[in-house]
Amino acid sequence: MSVLQEIGSNVRNMKQLENSVLARRTTQIKEELRQGVRKSYKEVIDVSWGDPHKAGVKPLSFVRQVLAACLYPQLMDGDKLLVDVRQRAQRLLKACTGGSVGSYSATAGIPEIVQRVSEFIMRRDGGVPSHPENIYICPGSQWALTNILTVLVNPKASPRTGVLTPVPCHSTTVLSLTALGAVVVPYYLREESGWALEVEELQRALDSAKGVCNPLALYVINPGNPAGYVQSRKSVQEVIRFAAEKRLFLLADEVYQECVYGEKTEFVSYKRALAEMGRPLSDRVELASFHTASKSLMGECGLRGGYVELVNLDPTVMKHINSLFSTNACAPVLGQIALDVMMNPPQPGDPSYHLYVKETQHIRTSVAENVKRVDEVINSLPGFSCQQVEGGAFAFPRLFLPPKATKRAEEAGMQPDTFYCLRLLEEAGVLLSPGTDYGQKEGTYHIRFCIMTSLEIMEELLRRLSIFHKRFMKEFS
Repeated sequence: MSVLQEIGSNVRNMKQLENSVLARRTTQIKEELRQGVRKSYKEVIDVSWGDPHKAGVKPLSFVRQVLAACLYPQLMDGDKLLVDVRQRAQRLLKACTGGSVGSYSATAGIPEIVQRVSEFIMRRDGGVPSHPENIYICPGSQWALTNILTVLVNPKASPRTGVLTPVPCHSTTVLSLTALGAVVVPYYLREESGWALEVEELQRALDSAKGVCNPLALYVINPGNPAGYVQSRKSVQEVIRFAAEKRLFLLADEVYQECVYGEKTEFVSYKRALAEMGRPLSDRVELASFHTASKSLMGECGLRGGYVELVNLDPTVMKHINSLFSTNACAPVLGQIALDVMMNPPQPGDPSYHLYVKETQHIRTSVAENVKRVDEVINSLPGFSCQQVEGGAFAFPRLFLPPKATKRAEEAGMQPDTFYCLRLLEEAGVLLSPGTDYGQKEGTYHIRFCIMTSLEIMEELLRRLSIFHKRFMKEFS
């Protein structure tokens, strides 16, 4: 008997991402280039995922030096490393079981690092209390989100559990909900208003779920992925009131909180807004907030270090969450160390401070310039419209395709934006993601690409895209 016949129905229902087709073709193209096949480009620019280091952003020296010293303590002999690097590595190794990063830690993470995560949250939120016992360090924020969803979603419930989810939305979250047997209840962000999250739309989505599922949670992404918006304090408060009124568990994906670019734009965490709203809301609304070392300016995607902070959960529920998180033993210790450095970077007077500030400021300046250039170039091209990117790591411009192009895509058995992305890959060597993987209003098409790149890569990307797009639009006009 084939194992395929035994696969669970929820896994069967998981939709294969359109980007997987593009990824396979990218691998083939790279091999063709290696073998000397002549193309109009010498290498593929891959900005389809939010991986800054892959896109030319350099790792931070202090982070890598601390990691290196923890992995190979002999590096701390002599004066090759600055004193604050050695002190940080020694402190972290002392906190590790057996003094080694190769040992397991406690389920929730190394206690000293969990404590410093708590202190970071309190500083971020202006002194709002944060309790270490409510924090779990995990192998990336998505892993933590899936675990919390596992607690919330009852696969045997009738009607099934529903989760209000933004459109557009990070594709991995939608796949996780499908795998768990939950019903995705879409609410649409208003593109023409800068991808605004409106309570009226949340109510429409909730009404649409009647008779279909039992909505228990509301998932929000702030700053947005892929849409690049940043919610105002007023917007966050309105969403909290809505969740309280409808008795919805709030899932706040806040992994891009350090990546805010608008001059008058400010990140306000859901936890801080909830605390500032006071009782009874601050004591009643259940909230899970997620952050990670992958999506900060640090950009250490491969180290898999993130955390979730839980607010206002019943102690009995917390016991079950602890049991569930224990099934993975602990998060990778190197990822925990990366988190520690992210929460506690070098301070004024530390030997590494000047270089750290120089490197992080370079990243901020480069991304801000990328945002400006994307706005200028994309919005100058016929058939494109891109809302201002206020935060996050992606641009998500709308693509107005000629009818001939959509017909050609249909004949090829593809979504129109996938067809566009495949042509862009083949002819210009640029790998982007089609908007269909993230959800979009019917009849609209988008592309997503990472803006956390080096200046050189972004300029080359925009140059290739401009040339291709004009040729494409002329071909199908």
